[in-house]
Amino acid sequence: MNPLSEYQQQLTRRNFFGHSGLRLGGMALTYLLGRDLAGAAAPSAVHPPLPGLPHFAPKAKAVIYLHMNGGPSQLDLWDYKPGLKNHFNKDLPRSFLGERITTMTSGQTSFPVAPSKFNFAQHGQSGRWVSELLPHTAKIVDDIALVKTVHTNAINHDPACTFLMTGSEIPGKASLGSWISYGLGSAANDLPAFVALMPRFPESGNGQALFSRMWGSGFLPGRHAGVVLRSAGDPVLYLENPPGVDRSDRRAMLDVLNQFNQRSFERSGDPDIQTRISQYEMAYRLQASVPELADLSKESPATLELYGPEVKTPGSFASSALLARRLVERGVRVVQIMHRGWDSHGDLPHQLGNQCLDTDRGTAALVQDLKQRGLLDDVLVIWGGEFGRTVYSQGTLTHENYGRDHHPRNFCMWMAGGGIKGGIVHGETDDFSYNPAADPVHINEINATMLHCLGIDHERFSLKFQGLDQRLTGVESVSVVKNLLA
Repeated sequence: MNPLSEYQQQLTRRNFFGHSGLRLGGMALTYLLGRDLAGAAAPSAVHPPLPGLPHFAPKAKAVIYLHMNGGPSQLDLWDYKPGLKNHFNKDLPRSFLGERITTMTSGQTSFPVAPSKFNFAQHGQSGRWVSELLPHTAKIVDDIALVKTVHTNAINHDPACTFLMTGSEIPGKASLGSWISYGLGSAANDLPAFVALMPRFPESGNGQALFSRMWGSGFLPGRHAGVVLRSAGDPVLYLENPPGVDRSDRRAMLDVLNQFNQRSFERSGDPDIQTRISQYEMAYRLQASVPELADLSKESPATLELYGPEVKTPGSFASSALLARRLVERGVRVVQIMHRGWDSHGDLPHQLGNQCLDTDRGTAALVQDLKQRGLLDDVLVIWGGEFGRTVYSQGTLTHENYGRDHHPRNFCMWMAGGGIKGGIVHGETDDFSYNPAADPVHINEINATMLHCLGIDHERFSLKFQGLDQRLTGVESVSVVKNLLA
């Protein structure tokens, strides 16, 4: 007997159109609720892992994903090509261009090479070449593994971001944070397993839209979607109860509401109802946990100085980076910071300079802060965008100004912390940073490596949906990048 099927057969036409919506398909996953939901439940009762996970002993317990939305220029930050100065304003050889160019530059009559105007220097024991735009990140190069040959399938922002975060360009798939939440749960009892932050970005930046699919749960139960903490005002709306309503009143109201919802679930078998129950309960917990989380006044002066003066401005990147540390410290499994404005089609030196000024210190401080607290061994930090930028200039080229188009063939990402070997570089590009010359890494291989650090075999971590064994790493074969592993 299928209660959901029987219930739907008994619906009238009016009820059907009044109550039907996009369902989560037949995944009747129950949610364990403790008797005292105000805080007495064991951590496993709030965000339990799937049985059998992790597959093996993990090196990382949490992930902080720093997504530089828009496509940072690898040529101006990490992929040092001093020989390009000899090619200034010369047309890029047609043999490099190929057929795949965006419509934003496909109409150009020439594709002049634009060397980076920024100086590079070697840093750390590893001697890593780093742009002058990243003076603070340069201090942590011995803790990071730089991948210079990441490539992706998509050439425009929305499909590229969707691919990066879900393993597919097709909307509707589960995001990486929701996959991890679904598989591993978290130790946080009063906070979500997956949190998304969207800090402000410089006005000079060309900000692309961020779609909820980047932190959505797709075909997974809705409770695994990322919870967005706002960058202005209260991190979560309606933290305070209305006048005349205290916490015990709220608890009593939820208890009654949960009883009604549970009866509806028993009648219909609809798993969306269990998601609704769990989200009401999490909202109740957030009323108590978020004010303490967002209060940075108890951080030491040394810690605040590490992140810089902007850390005291709510919604800044520095504040978000410190908040990310506080979240993983409290057991949150995945924190995703999405910083916009990296889409530099024109005026790149000015725009990129502002973007780096906004994020460089906070990024380095996050890694240093985790390391000082003994957390970096347990926390995997990932930095990167959805693609890179072209070596040729979009629009007018001068020694001081140029723009760059989208470039999915090779771009730079780095990983640090739990399970990653610091101070190394993986992959090499050709003389024009236009194609991988050695050790190309597909974006799904980055995700496979991330899951491996968390103790998950990506090939065994799947869910049947629409006739396919869906995986974060896609349905085609990809491998863990073993050279990155400690």
